[in-house]
Formats: sequence, C-alpha cells, structure tokens
Amino acid sequence: MDEAGLCVRLADLPDATSPVTDPGPLIPAAVLVPIILSDPPGILLTKRSTALAQHAGQVSFPGGRIERTDSSPAAAALREAREELAIDPARVVLLGRLPDHATGTGFLITPVVGLLPAGLRLKPSPEEVEAVFELPLALLLDPTAPERRRAWRNGSWREVLVWPHPEHEIWGATAAILLRLAEQLRGCA
Repeated sequence: MDEAGLCVRLADLPDATSPVTDPGPLIPAAVLVPIILSDPPGILLTKRSTALAQHAGQVSFPGGRIERTDSSPAAAALREAREELAIDPARVVLLGRLPDHATGTGFLITPVVGLLPAGLRLKPSPEEVEAVFELPLALLLDPTAPERRRAWRNGSWREVLVWPHPEHEIWGATAAILLRLAEQLRGCA
C-alpha cells in the first residue's frame, strides 16, 4: 500500500488536533502511530528503557502523558515523539486519530496516526528508548495477524493479542492500537 492508498484508507479518521476531552478518572495520554513511507512501508515502534518506572522494557509507540500545555492529543504525541526520538513535528503528516484505548494501568491513550518520510534520522533518548524498529505494514494487512496467546500477566493467566516479530514481543495497548489500525486499513472499521 502506497501513500495515496494509506491516505484513502485513513481519510475518515477523526481530527487529531481537537482539544483533549475529560478522561474521567484515567490519566490522559497520547501516542504517535508513525507510518514510515519506505519501500515497503512500516510502523515505527520503540522498546522502552528497562529503567523506566512504568511499562519498562515494553514495546510502544512514541508517546506519553498529555500535559496541561498540550493543546490537543496530537500536540502531546508530537512533543513526545520529539523528546523520545528527535522527530521534527514539521516532518509528520497527521492523518487523524484512532479510538481511545483505556489501559489496565489507568491511562486513556489517544492514538494519533501520522506519516513519516523514509530515511528520517532518529536520535533515541537513551533514558526512555532502548531500541527502535519497524513492523512491516504488510503484516497489518494480513488477516491471520495478530495471534491470540495465553500469557501470565500481573499475577494471572490472560488471553493477549501478540503481533509476530522476530525480536520483540508486541502485546498490550500497543497490540490493541495496531489491531485498530489494521482494521481501518483492511476496511473493517
């Protein structure tokens, strides 16, 4: 799928620059769901530093809490992408946002979808990011992905979604957001 095809499939996403809504008791957060326009296209993901207090060592999108100074979830996602990977917000073409995702750890995440040019130089913050990698967009278009697995999480067995990757386990909120993106791209949303 090329840039034009992505834009068509993602054209009906809600505006990412609308103001933050009241998340209730949850902590508002935003992530950038970056689609790299390489050949072939891929989804940019990070592995969080194991030194972080929350979600240490997990695969995630660039993002974090929405601050009072952020005018929108998109502003927060772009700020965090700059802090974590030195992504210049001017290089991101915002397409919209996916449905919010509530986590079991008390966050309400707004996923903001954006396009990045191929060959963008990234500078991961060593305090926050242990690794940067891509998930092929073709995997999101595969109707057999993701896999459902039983996993021991937080003291009990649960069924979790896991996107296959040779080096990283992609599960939790990141897997759920990827599934929403996959459904949108597959025309199932």
